[in-house]
Amino acid sequence: MNWLTNYVRPKIRALYARKEVPDNLWHKCPSCEAMLFHRELEENLHVCQHCGFHMRLDPIKRLESIFDDGAYEGVELPKSVADPLKFRDQKRYTDRLKEAQTKTGRTDAIVVGDGRIGGQPAVVAAFDFGFMGGSMGIAVGEGLLTAAKLAVAKNAPLVVVPASGGARMQEGILSLMQMPRTTIAVEMVKEAGLPYIVVLTDPTTGGVTASFAMLGDIHIAEKGAQIGFAGARVIESTIRETLPEGFQRSEYLLEHGMVDMVVHRRDLRGTLARVIDLLTRRKRSEPDDTDFVAAQAVEAEIIPPAHPAAIQAGDD
Repeated sequence: MNWLTNYVRPKIRALYARKEVPDNLWHKCPSCEAMLFHRELEENLHVCQHCGFHMRLDPIKRLESIFDDGAYEGVELPKSVADPLKFRDQKRYTDRLKEAQTKTGRTDAIVVGDGRIGGQPAVVAAFDFGFMGGSMGIAVGEGLLTAAKLAVAKNAPLVVVPASGGARMQEGILSLMQMPRTTIAVEMVKEAGLPYIVVLTDPTTGGVTASFAMLGDIHIAEKGAQIGFAGARVIESTIRETLPEGFQRSEYLLEHGMVDMVVHRRDLRGTLARVIDLLTRRKRSEPDDTDFVAAQAVEAEIIPPAHPAAIQAGDD
């Protein structure tokens, strides 16, 4: 064998081999179908830069976007019975729970944080729609009770951010019992004279809407969020009438008096800070003239005496 045949073929293909590209670099907007780069989407709090569509937000990112400087302390929630009814449909309920826990990295559909909003102490409970549709079971009821007790103990307002399809069917009547339990939790906060604020996000439906989600002192809704009890198709098939355009959306509910404000996600922290400041000022039994004038100014900024559509914040 001579030098003409004794050689190693160069691996030219390796020079032009395609590098593996992560699949999550780009996201398509569900509304306008624009392609959004993941870093820009995260910086914009998962709101489409082109059409303003508000996508669902992870509860941890939600808490970071609400609390001052994104700083807060996570609250450990009590453990609950995992499968009280030994329920099984196409899968065992325990298997569904394990899948959701592996997917989201959390034990259930609620996260509670303790921090400051606008320099004032606050407790925030946020739902994770990615965990079995944010459905409300025993663990969620325990989480809201824990958040309410913490708010009372710290003399701080309670802010709840639901994103849920309603009660968790795998827990049957026990999930429905969380409706009165969460209502009691809300009453604990109100009896202590503390503000209870609800931020309605997409979607807020079913037993969640029929309980704590509609008991707030102030109801703030994100733009375009679906809010209601039964689905639009169920309602149409029941009443046999065509529903108006935008039915069960934030803007429609604002016009009909079901919510107080429709706010862009980037303005949510500032809005919550003003609302908390207003409600805590009102709590004082004998405010002086300066406090009274300041409270009136804040109230006029939040709820001006104009057409309801005028109180929408963050319109482009």
